[in-house]
Amino acid sequence: MKKTTFLIVGKHAVTEALKNPSRKVERVFLTEDAQKKMNQENQSLNLLKNLNVFFKSKKELDNLCGREETSHQGLVAEVEQIDQITLKEFVKINTKKNINLIALEDVTDPRNIGSIIRSAVAFNIDGIIVKERSFPSKSKLLYKSASGGTEYIKIFKVSNINTTLRFLKTKNFWVSAFDVSANKDFVSNSWAGKNVLLFGSEGFGLKSKTLSHSDFRFKVKMNNNIESLNISNTVSVVCHHIYQLIKLK
Repeated sequence: MKKTTFLIVGKHAVTEALKNPSRKVERVFLTEDAQKKMNQENQSLNLLKNLNVFFKSKKELDNLCGREETSHQGLVAEVEQIDQITLKEFVKINTKKNINLIALEDVTDPRNIGSIIRSAVAFNIDGIIVKERSFPSKSKLLYKSASGGTEYIKIFKVSNINTTLRFLKTKNFWVSAFDVSANKDFVSNSWAGKNVLLFGSEGFGLKSKTLSHSDFRFKVKMNNNIESLNISNTVSVVCHHIYQLIKLK
């Protein structure tokens, strides 16, 4: 059965999709200038080989992208979703001593999710857990904000975050919730072993029921001038710190 396709836009999102052998690309729409730049920056790769390529004007690409406010940079691709293993399969086959997963509860803004994906890839996070029904998996904004990162990380779509946390705890994962009302600074933790980094929605944070499944509650401590960071910034700060710790071990 043929999978449904969707559009992704932007230089990095499209280029990285073309480099990924696991990503099925049906068609590519681009301007002549965008093709020249792509060829110049990827001289050793023939990224458009054996693909259905259609040259379009900038205005035609604007119309193709619709009203979603994102810059296509002269590149649009029609793609299929990547086949992903399930979270249970991942946990079963992964033998790493240190595993770090991000879990997002009701984070819905495509730009935030894309930025989180980008940071997760940059700092070697092993996967991202999202609630399937609220994850905008075909959003152009998400792919553009991720800047190609969607090609390099496992995204586990689950039906229920709380059930998933209970399962991971049985597999020796520590669940660390990030909450502005917490007292403990996250840098005080060693972050050794298997960890779930749990973050809540942009406006309301984590639900009390979800918080009840956490083993620890942390915050990113800062001065008193700002109450909190945007969630994507918070995730980036946390992931960078853990990345540096693991590098030193």
